[in-house]
Amino acid sequence: MVDRRDFIKKTASSLAALGGLALLQRSGLAAATRAEASTIVDALSGKEALIKQTSRPPNYETPTHYFDAPFTPNNQFFVRYHNAVIPEVKIGDWRLRIGGDAARTPLEFSLDQLRKDFEQVEIAALCLCSGNRRGLFEPPVPGLQWGFGAMGNALWRGVRLKDVLAGAGIDKSALEVSLAGADSGVLPTTPNFVKSLPLAKALDENTLIAFEMNGEPLPHWNGFPARLIIPGWTATYWIKHLTALNVLSKPFDGYWMKTAYRIPKDRFPSGQFSSQETETAMPITEILVNSLITNLADGQAMTNAKSIEIKGVAWDCGDGIARVEVSTDGGVNWHQAALKQDYGRFSWRQWRWVFEPKHPGQYRIMARATSHSGVSQPLEPIPNPSGYHHNAVQKITIHLA
Repeated sequence: MVDRRDFIKKTASSLAALGGLALLQRSGLAAATRAEASTIVDALSGKEALIKQTSRPPNYETPTHYFDAPFTPNNQFFVRYHNAVIPEVKIGDWRLRIGGDAARTPLEFSLDQLRKDFEQVEIAALCLCSGNRRGLFEPPVPGLQWGFGAMGNALWRGVRLKDVLAGAGIDKSALEVSLAGADSGVLPTTPNFVKSLPLAKALDENTLIAFEMNGEPLPHWNGFPARLIIPGWTATYWIKHLTALNVLSKPFDGYWMKTAYRIPKDRFPSGQFSSQETETAMPITEILVNSLITNLADGQAMTNAKSIEIKGVAWDCGDGIARVEVSTDGGVNWHQAALKQDYGRFSWRQWRWVFEPKHPGQYRIMARATSHSGVSQPLEPIPNPSGYHHNAVQKITIHLA
């Protein structure tokens, strides 16, 4: 069996000879598992070069230097799919169907009807894969070995889910709303990617059916023509190519709720989705407080640097970011960074701090975010079998000559 660390070391050496490691360092991914070092930088149709995890189904993460902006451009936004059959949806043929045993009147909408019949709203929100940073867990856990880039911040435009559901007449027995998209598996035995939301979250005023992203129609790889936006919750619920909503009187028991995307109940806050909780496990829901340094890479060498700007982004589930602190001595001393413009409580918040190194040598840089609810990032990730919710303080080393 090939030793993982030895493999990474050898592959990194090969990449360095080809100039590939420099590309990873510029992207900010060398600080992760060398982005597994063997990762291929590739482009999907309509996208800039992204970090490829798998091609079928397509799973591509965003190099972190693209995060040095309030919003992630559509052609640089990460791509995440579980199923490999992703149809090219035609607007004229697309319909959203609403039903379920707790909906009094089944309904069907075209995209044009959604646009015309309901109030349109915009919200800035972070879309973050539940397994973002899974590749940083030690020991390794199974699943896509994401680095830092399985996320993106965007301005979403659409209609409120609660307004659309209201026309169907929600029965008092309603408990959850199931969510389905147009993508499917290659084999008939592959479970369709169907999720559910607790009724309260489905009726939250910030939960949207979106058809625009950063002022443009949704890209194909990000859910065209319509997708769900669940601000503050991880992207597993942000169903792409949305086709069906069913209001249910009982807990949905499909594979992607009952078996997948579950976390130990004793390690994370519970109560957000009580109808899907058991004594020991619960579905992953709210995003944890976190931050990322976007302009420096682990191992980066600098010369004649009289001052160094450290920049990044910070986010949480919607309580909002109260402060970001930066350390240049491995956590001995902390300095409060300046927060930049606030685009809303579900958006990430840019920050910056400038320090003047006193001497050449090695500096251990760390960034730590704290939310308005008083929750700060832990120094180490919380272990869990599927590698979800990695929100440990980022640590990178730079060398000054």
